[in-house]
Formats: sequence, C-alpha cells, structure tokens
Amino acid sequence: MKVWPFVRRGLISAARVVLIGVLSVPVHIVLIVLTVLSFALTVVGAGLVLAPLVQLLVRRYTDLRRWTAREWGGADIPSPYRPRPAGAWIGSPRRWLWLVRDPATWRDLLWLVGGAPLGFASGLATLVMFVYGAQGMLVIPVIADVASDDYSGYGVTWPLNPSSYITVPFQGALVTAAVLYAAPWVLWGIGRYDHSLLAPTSSAVLARRVDRLTETRTQVVDAQAAELRRIERDLHDGAQARIVALGMSLGMAEDLVVRDPAAAQLLIAEAREASGMALAELRQLVRGIHPPVLAERGLTGGLSALALTLPLPVAVAGDLPGRPAAPVESALYFAVAEALANVVKHSGATEAWVSLTYCHATQVSAAAAQPAGGGSGGAIYCTVGDDGIGGAAPRPGSGLAGVERRLAAFDGALRVDSPPGGPTVLTMELPCVLSSPKTTPSSATG
Repeated sequence: MKVWPFVRRGLISAARVVLIGVLSVPVHIVLIVLTVLSFALTVVGAGLVLAPLVQLLVRRYTDLRRWTAREWGGADIPSPYRPRPAGAWIGSPRRWLWLVRDPATWRDLLWLVGGAPLGFASGLATLVMFVYGAQGMLVIPVIADVASDDYSGYGVTWPLNPSSYITVPFQGALVTAAVLYAAPWVLWGIGRYDHSLLAPTSSAVLARRVDRLTETRTQVVDAQAAELRRIERDLHDGAQARIVALGMSLGMAEDLVVRDPAAAQLLIAEAREASGMALAELRQLVRGIHPPVLAERGLTGGLSALALTLPLPVAVAGDLPGRPAAPVESALYFAVAEALANVVKHSGATEAWVSLTYCHATQVSAAAAQPAGGGSGGAIYCTVGDDGIGGAAPRPGSGLAGVERRLAAFDGALRVDSPPGGPTVLTMELPCVLSSPKTTPSSATG
C-alpha cells in the first residue's frame, strides 16, 4: 500500500468527520427547536407561516447532507419529499397539511435528533484521537525536558526514560495510522445513518413509481394515438393512393387492349411502376412499425444495419447474452434511431458510436449510480456517443424528450452528458429479462 494516498485519504476523511461533528450540534439543535416551536405555534395561527419556512431550511440542510453522503460516504440518497400540491403557498392550510402529512417531515426531525449526538461523538472522537497520536509523534519528544511531571500520556514517567524517545513516537504513529484508517469508515457509517432516515421509505418509492408509470402510460397512449394517425395518413396519402391509381390504370388498359394495344402497353408499364412504388412505400411503413431486420438479426444486428444507412461513420458493438422481449427490443431500437438522427441533424459530428451491454440484477447497482428501474432480471445499457459540438438536452418537444418518453414506457431512463464543445454521450437504461442466449456477440462499423 502506498503511504501518501493512504495518508491523504485518511486526512481528508478525518477532516470531513470533524466538520460534520462541529456543525451537527448547533445546527441540529437550532433546527429541532425551530421545528417544534413552529408547529406548536400553529394553534395561534403563526405556525401556518413559520412551519413552512422552517421546513424549507430543514430540507435545504438535509439536501446538503444527502450531497455529502453521496460525495463523501458513497451513499446515494434520493429526495423523499412528496410533490407540492398546486396552490400550496406559504401561509395556506394546504401547505401546512402537505408538510404534516409527508412522512419525510417527521423522519427529518428524527434524523436531526439522532444526528446531533452521533455527529458530535464521531467528530470529537476522531479529533481527540488524531491529536493524541500527533502528540505522541511530535510533541512529547520535543518537550521532554520541560514537561510537567504529572503527565500520564502513553504511560511515560518523568523524567523520561531514554527508551521513551523511541516507544512514544512509535505508539503515536500507531494511533495516528488507526485514525487515518478508521476515518473513511466512520464517514461511511455516517452516510449509512443518513440513508436510513433521509431516503424515501419503501411505500414512498412504490407510490412515486406508480405515479411515474401512470404518467408514462398517459404519454405512451398519446404517442400511440399519434403514431396510428401518422400510419393512417401515410397509407391514405401514399400507398393507398398509388394502389387506387394502379387499379384505374389497369381498368383503362383493359378497355384499350383491343382498340389501342400500344396505349394499353404504356398504361400497363405505368401500373407496374406504380405497384413497385406502392410496395416500396409499404415496406418503408413496415420498417417504421417494426423493422424486419430487427426480428431477423436481433438488436445489435438491427443497429448495425441502421448504422450503414447514415451519412457518417457509426461504430456499433454489442455483447448481449440473449434477446429481450420484442416490445423492449423495438423500443430501444427506435430510441437509438432517434438519438442517431439527432446526431446527424444537430451535432456537427464526424463520427458516432453505439455500445450495448447487459447487467444482471446483482450488477445493476454497480453499473449505474442511479438505476432507473428495478427489473428483477437486470437491465440493458446502451450508450450513444458522438464527437460533435455538445449542448444536447432533453428539452420539451425535442428528439431526446421523445427518447425519454419511449424508454419511460418500460420503466427505463435516459442520462445525458453533453458539455458545450462535446463530446455527447447518451446512456439509455432499460430493465428487462433476456432469453435465447447467443453464443457470440456481433459488431459492425457503418
């Protein structure tokens, strides 16, 4: 083990533990007192204004601690608060009832009560032990000749025995090393405590998921209705019109076949050309509903074929141990197709890439910091990247918003990393179960 990374990590963690300890007691006590008083004053009406204001402070502070738990302790804590109802302005009974009925309000209060002694004890113990270890390494050998004879640290007696000049610094180094080793674990433990009370409860997670699925179901129904209207319009204006024209041409040719064979032959040739165009339009329409190549070659093969049709090089690589259900496969295919269309139209990129991976349920939490779904079988992760100008965002009405909506129908998620100047990387996550294991992954470059 390298010494400096160990010392640096321990010092940073110890400083963070001490900082949490220093802030815990005064901040927690003040917020506890304000919370209790603000709700108590509701009986005289003042709490209708004070309680929402105090809870605004509490929630800003707990959001800060969720951030420190994630960045310092590795504990990702989603926000547990219920959405604020419409018209719940500060001072209104609806705002007060919203706070009182939200279990997260009372869990925050419980966390404040328990977090004050925990933070104080952790910070004080870390600081005292660190100072004690540093004292043994640096102070005692230096002040040995002038120290008072009532000092009892490290079991030394005065005047110092010559051997103490070796044993005391050694003991101090051991104590300091123990503190540096333990500090990251103490910080981790604080993060776990924060997670136990500041994270959403299982019922809150379930309610939020039901709300999300209800919203996405509405979006999917609207999208399907729009898609059906598009298909109907394409059939009516395209293939249907050509087939009607084809029938009229054949009828006219039937009348002319005896009187004017040459004219009949021209009409038949036009009819044959119209039939080819109608067939091509029907094939294009079918590809927009469910591409045949997707059914024949699977997701990686379908994306490879799609890449060949684009005007810029697109590298496609996949390593899926099986095939997802057809609706999931189709949704991911069209999501990638939409993303690549945005690359061609807006990114100014010279190349793009698509990669597919699959993580089983035990690997999902390690594969993504914020897993979206929770499919029991695992999830497909699809990355679409380009070397363009960046600045992409899922704005309302944009192509990326459509990708989000398409994935959300299957409890999936889209994460966008597109700083100005690029590159742009889209990560799509779609919970699913694979079947029909394949023996070899496929890859292609278009």
